Amino acid sequence: MPRVWDVPVHDSTRVRDARVAAEGAAALAGLDRNRTAAAALVATELATNLLKHAKGGQLLIETVPPPVLPAGQEATSVVQIAAIDHGPGMADVPAALRDGFSTASTLGAGLGACRRIADDFDLHSVPGRGTVALARIGTTRAGGTRGLGHAATPPPVAAAARAGGVNIPFAGAEFSGDAWAWVRSGHRTTLMLADGLGHGPDAARASSAAVEALRRSGHLPPAELLRYLDAELRPTRGAAVAVAQLDTETGRLTFSGIGNIGARLRTGEGWRPLLSRPGIVGAHRPTTIPEHHATWGADCLLVLHSDGLPSRWTPPTDACLASFDPAVIASVTVRDASSSARPVRDDTAVAVLSPVPPDGTP
Repeated sequence: MPRVWDVPVHDSTRVRDARVAAEGAAALAGLDRNRTAAAALVATELATNLLKHAKGGQLLIETVPPPVLPAGQEATSVVQIAAIDHGPGMADVPAALRDGFSTASTLGAGLGACRRIADDFDLHSVPGRGTVALARIGTTRAGGTRGLGHAATPPPVAAAARAGGVNIPFAGAEFSGDAWAWVRSGHRTTLMLADGLGHGPDAARASSAAVEALRRSGHLPPAELLRYLDAELRPTRGAAVAVAQLDTETGRLTFSGIGNIGARLRTGEGWRPLLSRPGIVGAHRPTTIPEHHATWGADCLLVLHSDGLPSRWTPPTDACLASFDPAVIASVTVRDASSSARPVRDDTAVAVLSPVPPDGTP
């Protein structure tokens, strides 16, 4: 089941909680002692930065698939640490990543150290809106050098897209009833988001069953895949599920969904919704499952989300946001859609599919 550590960082006592959470995620991902120590250090630095520069924020720690899938290989999980805040933001991100730079009378080594230690690191910050810092730590130290705020590990050959997401369990629960995953089978890359009915362990079991079924059936087109998932989820309470599949041979994106999974696609013409059919996968599957098609290009961006996100959320308008890590885009989406006037009443997951940038960053 998708274990997620949601650590609110509003005082110094939570810095230790962040480190312990990173160590727990590292154990789930099978990291060795050195990489576990690296994950713990990154979590500690990011939590400390939240206190020093934003007067607090949120740290999300979980195990996720890598942002680019290796061709013909089973992807191993990595530890993902996302630090999210509504603080003052940064006017000069490249400067903030240089060792020795500080606005809080410190050594200024935190973000620079995180970038060196992590396998992937990215940072998005806007003055007056806040900052999202994201790091991933895998089983082995990645090679290559990192740019200012973006990871620079060479992607696998023929990778046409990358994916990432964040998952927030309701009310700080241990497990989320939402789950996202993606698989690559030949020229087909498939992203799925599942929202188990309700929340809690039973919902988590349903969404986890959908993830396991996806790994066995990523070669199927979306509508057929949903029919297969419906049969596989019958022993569970069921889930809302949306599937987006990119065919790299045709450059076509195909989408199908059942239940209340939201989907927005950005193309050169702007954002448009992709609609799912009412129903529950594993309980009440509709007789017909339509597929929606779109041409996939360098300007495209796909956002899938569960109903923990407000239905009327506003898509990001930053012109350069698509160049960021997809999990950063997901984190910014969650942050900007949150409001104290609308309490969250369910788990929240956001998954993003984006093209691999022309500079080769994953």
